[in-house]
Amino acid sequence: MNGQLNGKVALITGGGSGIGAAIAKRFVAEGAKIVITGRRKEALAETVAALPEGSVLPFAGDIRNPDDAKAMVEATVAFGGKIDILVNNAAIDPPGTVVNISVELFQSVIETNLYGPFYTMKYAIPFMKDAGGGSIVNIASLAGLRRIPAMPAYCASKSGLIGLSQTVALDHGCDGIRCNVVAPGATSTAMLENAMAGLAKTLDTDSKGALLHMTRFNPIPRPASPEEITGAVVFFASDDSAVITGTVLPVDSGSCVVDPNGAALAGMNWGDAD
Repeated sequence: MNGQLNGKVALITGGGSGIGAAIAKRFVAEGAKIVITGRRKEALAETVAALPEGSVLPFAGDIRNPDDAKAMVEATVAFGGKIDILVNNAAIDPPGTVVNISVELFQSVIETNLYGPFYTMKYAIPFMKDAGGGSIVNIASLAGLRRIPAMPAYCASKSGLIGLSQTVALDHGCDGIRCNVVAPGATSTAMLENAMAGLAKTLDTDSKGALLHMTRFNPIPRPASPEEITGAVVFFASDDSAVITGTVLPVDSGSCVVDPNGAALAGMNWGDAD
């Protein structure tokens, strides 16, 4: 690694598994001290065990609770003396149309995926402003730009996060604070693989086979690994993106450029293309 985050202190929500754990490991490899948060102490402990002693502090808490979010930020400042970087990664994605998803579950998705980042930004920005600036990287989704059937809560929360991020970029650029969005496409995490159970059963395959089927028309015809998302996050967190703010970057194997109906009609096989 190139030490792009040497001397930086970061808070990463949802840092115990999937993309969040990959970001945590990459940040430490790039020289940052980090605090990782999540509701599952065991998952946080696994990530901590894989990192050098003294480089990471776990904080078990619920991002939906504003008091917990405030405490996460304060713990980061206490651990590293400041907060340079905030990565809002914690998210949930239960399915259900507006008719059959419960009111309680819809509210939980919005509270986790949208209110949570609002809370952490609300409490982190004053510390960043006092220190002369900082970088916020919000992990949205391609579902914030396009739509997934039967997932209105997730799509709404990620669209809202993009809008919120761009407003923060507008309001706080003068404070030296940048706010950008990474929007992953299909990524091989446990969360997505669990969501593939129905498709896998229909195709008589496993979750990995279902993911390959789902991504077969992408220019890069496979899902990303969590580690492949981290480069974009490091770029936005580092000084290399010093004049970039309010940007939404899809990291999606090129799926945002594909018309899936046209691709299916043409029987396209990207792997055999000239």
